[in-house]
Amino acid sequence: MIAIVEIVIGLMLVVGALFALAASIGLLRLKDVYMRMHAASKAGTLGSGVMLLALAVHAGDLSIVTRALAGVVFFLLTAPISAHLLAKAAYAAGYRPCADTKVDALAETVRPKS
Repeated sequence: MIAIVEIVIGLMLVVGALFALAASIGLLRLKDVYMRMHAASKAGTLGSGVMLLALAVHAGDLSIVTRALAGVVFFLLTAPISAHLLAKAAYAAGYRPCADTKVDALAETVRPKS
């Protein structure tokens, strides 16, 4: 039974690391701030969350498990909100989506600067 748990922990760490790698590649390869923010918030949060869950499974101590689960909940609650606010701030500052973006949903809501 112990070997199965260790295999599950190892797989969780590898999956989390692959999501973190995908997030970092997305930061380097994607074209504009909005695409990069999406890669960082979605894949980075999932990678960090899976690795924290692996820590919770490995530790077995209730205090560590509680803190790891609190970290996962914190990531899940704060990453989408912060990405949304950063995207709104970037758009308000004048960063427009790249040409690959088909629909600019905020174009009608922002008044042109006079």
